[in-house]
Amino acid sequence: MANATQTQTEVYLFEQVIVLFSCALSFLGSSLIILTYIIWSDLRTTPRKLLVYLSVSDWLSAVSYAFGVWSVFRTNSAECVAQGAISTFANTSSFFWTVAIAVYLYVFIVRANQRVADSLVLVFHLVSWGIPLAITIAAVSLNKIGYDASEVSVGWCWVRINVQDRVLWMLLTGKIWEFLAYLTLPFLYILIKRHIHIAHAALSEYRPILANRPPAHSFSSMADVKLTLIPIIFIVLRIWSTVRFILLLADSSVRQNPALVTLHGIGNTLQGAANCVMFVLFTQPIRTRLCAALTSCSQCRAEAQRPHRLLPEQDATARREEDSTERGHADR
Repeated sequence: MANATQTQTEVYLFEQVIVLFSCALSFLGSSLIILTYIIWSDLRTTPRKLLVYLSVSDWLSAVSYAFGVWSVFRTNSAECVAQGAISTFANTSSFFWTVAIAVYLYVFIVRANQRVADSLVLVFHLVSWGIPLAITIAAVSLNKIGYDASEVSVGWCWVRINVQDRVLWMLLTGKIWEFLAYLTLPFLYILIKRHIHIAHAALSEYRPILANRPPAHSFSSMADVKLTLIPIIFIVLRIWSTVRFILLLADSSVRQNPALVTLHGIGNTLQGAANCVMFVLFTQPIRTRLCAALTSCSQCRAEAQRPHRLLPEQDATARREEDSTERGHADR
């Protein structure tokens, strides 16, 4: 590999605009996942709780990456180091939470052991927050985080490009966990999908008997099965970062290709938005509630804009309508 201090990937304005837009979508998407979980208590299944923890990491990643892309750092400034540390922690934590969700679903669905699955949540917290925090603290303490010339980033800071052991620290602060996720997630995902397919095939034999019965709720919510799509989203979005890292190791100038740089920027920042589309906007119960809430808010705003003073002859009619409405709600 050539001397990295002599190279730098130019980040063009159109790339900044696209990646900042991706960051904004991820920020909004992660926020919506978190807010729906807080607002509606009956949606607080354990898989969705794990999705919220993943969304916290994605939210933090989106904010830190947006700051880096906006700034396009050129030196090892304090702001660069701070941004690099936060994005390193959040990005690595996102890897761990993505794997944690797959492990939980495997134990819950395939092994059919909810008690064991729920007992793993504490371990997930210790691993998914603890390991990224320890790695980030070590990297900052040893002056490994800073300006990286956008060689494996898109304007933001990561591992300093001029440190001799930069490849080792790139692995420790993200890439090794990314590679392990590529191996682990498809394996668990295939096992989960295979189990669901077998279960559906077995259930089809009893459908004539169960036709007039309500569907059984063996899981907290069938919507949580969609969480198995998280590994696919993860791989599709993250692969561009991996490609650029491999090209850096091979000292290939292709890593500086604007299209590849743009895909890298979008992939690293869009996971929160992708999760929101799949598990909020494409999940009917949540989508219905959001539409109802937005409609209610629109009605409230329209009502607030109406004049409140009534003519004397209208006052009695309004009171009768209010009384009738209150009785109607009471009857329900």
